[in-house]
Amino acid sequence: MSIQQRLNDSPIARWTVLFIVATAMMMGYFVNDVMSPLETLLEMPRSEGGLGWTPSDYGFFSGAGSFINVFLLMLFFSGIILDKMGIRFTGVLACSLMAFGTLVKYYAVTADLGDSTVALLGTHLPASAAWASLGFAIFGVGYEMTGITVSKAMVRWFTGHELALAMGIQLAMARLGTAAALSISAPVARHFTLSAPLLVSLAFLIIGLLAFLVFCIMDRRLNTSSPSQTSKTSQTSDTSPCDDEFRWSDISITLRSPGFWLITLFCVLFYSAVSPFLKFSTKLMVMKYGVDPNIAGFFSSIAPFGTILMTPLFGLVYDRYGRGITLVITGALMLAAVHFGFSLPMHSSTVAIALMVTLSIGYSLAPAALWPCVPKIIPLKCLGTAYSMIFFIQNFGRAIIPMLVGHANETDPTYTTSMLIFGFTALGAAMVAVAMWYVDRRKCYGLQLPNIRK
Repeated sequence: MSIQQRLNDSPIARWTVLFIVATAMMMGYFVNDVMSPLETLLEMPRSEGGLGWTPSDYGFFSGAGSFINVFLLMLFFSGIILDKMGIRFTGVLACSLMAFGTLVKYYAVTADLGDSTVALLGTHLPASAAWASLGFAIFGVGYEMTGITVSKAMVRWFTGHELALAMGIQLAMARLGTAAALSISAPVARHFTLSAPLLVSLAFLIIGLLAFLVFCIMDRRLNTSSPSQTSKTSQTSDTSPCDDEFRWSDISITLRSPGFWLITLFCVLFYSAVSPFLKFSTKLMVMKYGVDPNIAGFFSSIAPFGTILMTPLFGLVYDRYGRGITLVITGALMLAAVHFGFSLPMHSSTVAIALMVTLSIGYSLAPAALWPCVPKIIPLKCLGTAYSMIFFIQNFGRAIIPMLVGHANETDPTYTTSMLIFGFTALGAAMVAVAMWYVDRRKCYGLQLPNIRK
C-alpha cells in the first residue's frame, strides 16, 4: 500500500484537510458578500456617510468580480496553473490575490476621491466605485482560483470515500461565510464606519492564508515516497508519482465531453439565479417587504444559513444512495419557484421568510450533488482545467446578470422584472438538468450511482 493510500484511508487526516481548506474558502466567501448589505449605505450622499453611488454603479461593482476572470481569460488560465503547478502553489497565490484586492477596495471606501468620475467600459463611475470595482475584480481572480483549488483538493483526498459529504461540508462552511457577511456587515458599518467591514475582511483573509499554509504542510506528506520512488515530478508538483502528468492536449478530453458542457451550462444558469440575487436581496427586503434596514441582512442570510446543515445532508444522501441528477433537477425547480414567488405582488415579511427558506433547500440540493458529478466525467489530471472552464463560463452569467438586474431595478423599483429574470434563468437550469439525466443514461457516467465504494 502506498503512502498516498494510507493517508487517504486515514479519516483523521482527510477530515483535518477538509476543515483547513474549507476555512480558507469560508473566509473568501465572507469577503465576496461583505459589501452586499451595504448597498443602501453606499447610495447615501457623502454628507450622510455614504459614497453617493447609484443602483447602476452598485450593479457595475457587483459584476466587477468576474471582469478579469471573464474578459482577460484569467479563470481559464487559473485551471491550467492549478494542473501544472499544483494545489499548494495555486492556493497560496489565490489567497494572496484575495487579500490584495480587498486592500484596494478598502482604499476605495476610505480615500477622499471627491466627486471625480472615471470612464470605464462605456460607463461613467464615481472614482470610489471605479477603484472598488478594480479591487473586487482582483479579489475575484483569487476567489475563483481558490474555489477550483479547494475542489481539486477534495477530489484528491476523498475519492473513494465520502466525496459528496466532504464537498457538502466545504460548501456549508463557505455559505457560513456568506451568511455571516450578510448578517453582520450592515450593523458593523452602522455602528463604526463604512470601511469597518472591509478591515474585518482583511483579517479573515489573513486567517485563511495561514490555514492554507498549514494545508500545504499536510499535503506535502501526501506526496512523500520511498527513496526508490522519488522523482522530479513528485518533488515539484502536487500529483502522486503514479498519476499521469497534465498535458495541453488533455484539454480536448474535457471539450469533447457532452456531460461537461451540460454541467457548465447548468452552472451558468443556476448560479446566475442565486449569487447575484443574494447581492440584491437585502435591499429587496427593505423596499418590497418593509423590513428594517438594520435586520434586512438577517433575512437574506436565511438562504446561506439553511444550506450549512442541508448541503452536507444531501451530500451524504448522494454518497450512500446516488440519484445525483434527481437532486439537481429538484433544486433548480425549487429555485425557479422561489423567484417567481418574489415577483408576485405580496408584501408580507412572512412570505419573504418562507421563500428564503425554500431557496435555502434548493440552494443545498443542486450543488451537493452537482460538484461530485464532475470527477465522474473528467480525469483527475485535467480536473483543475475542467473546473476552471466551468467557473470561467459561469462568470459570464455572474458578470452580466447583476448589471441587467441593476438597470431593471432602476426602471421597475417593484422588483417584479428582476425577479422574473432570476425565475426564468433558474427554470432554464432545470431544463438543462433534465438533458443531463438523458445524456447520463446514454454515456453511463454513473451520475445516479452512489459515491462510496463498497
